[in-house]
Amino acid sequence: MPFSFVKCCGKACQVAAIAVGLFFAPFALAEEKLSDPIYRVANDQPVAAASASTAKVPITPVVNVAPAPVFDLTQKPGEHPLAPVLRALKVSQEEIDRNLHDYCCNFIKQERIDGELCDQQQIFLKVAHQPFSVYMSFIKPFAGREVVYVDGQNQGNMVVLEAGFKRMLGKMNLDPNGTLAMKGQKRPITDVGIRNLTTKLTKMWEQETKFAECEVTSDPNMKAAGRTTTLIKITHPLPRQDFKFHVARLFLDNELKIPIIFDAYMWPEKAGDEPPLEESYLYANLKINNGYTAREFDTVNNPEIFKK
Repeated sequence: MPFSFVKCCGKACQVAAIAVGLFFAPFALAEEKLSDPIYRVANDQPVAAASASTAKVPITPVVNVAPAPVFDLTQKPGEHPLAPVLRALKVSQEEIDRNLHDYCCNFIKQERIDGELCDQQQIFLKVAHQPFSVYMSFIKPFAGREVVYVDGQNQGNMVVLEAGFKRMLGKMNLDPNGTLAMKGQKRPITDVGIRNLTTKLTKMWEQETKFAECEVTSDPNMKAAGRTTTLIKITHPLPRQDFKFHVARLFLDNELKIPIIFDAYMWPEKAGDEPPLEESYLYANLKINNGYTAREFDTVNNPEIFKK
């Protein structure tokens, strides 16, 4: 499905989001194994030589020129390898604050909790930034579960209407960081969203610039989730207390200039084993700046959500 900037609301957007997201496994996004190099150089390919019948006609060789990178990830002399990554994230942060007011998407995530890799979750997601507002409609698992959180409202609680027979219990107000709300979740709903992801990655990698043992590679023209992205891969060869991940991959959308995929892997227990996935987040089929108002996140007066 082609990318669209049209307004997205209700079931129509949900169906479109599902159609794009269901085929896509977020922990197998790149077209190579983790152990393969991901930096690619385009080869110049001149056109074929003239045939004998046109030998007298001068032909100027044509080469395929790769598009200019959207993000400048050149490491300057004396810089930490993460410095260019932080500059790219700054570009994303500025783009989000200036031009991204709200969006809906198919949010696909998978997380390891207490050492166990949980099932992948697929969620239809709406987010607005002022005030920070989140609506979730679960697709898989817990199909039908709905969750709303609006910063500064409902005494800081989120509102949950469960699926199945539990729906008869009605709406529940839950602390986003409480035991019930966090069951099966690695991060609270207050951390959801592209802006929060950008902020947290910036803080993490700013902290890691204090240490060495960091390798950064990039691909400015990587296809992922049907989009052209810049892939940044960060590797810490050895496990250290100050490093959260062995391998982290960030996919920045080249058109929107924002993160749409992040996944991270831990160090394998045995040399030669594949790094185990720790967490993966994909924002697929994004539709931005839909003009959402408070009504979109109103659990009382919006008839399109929280139907019993």
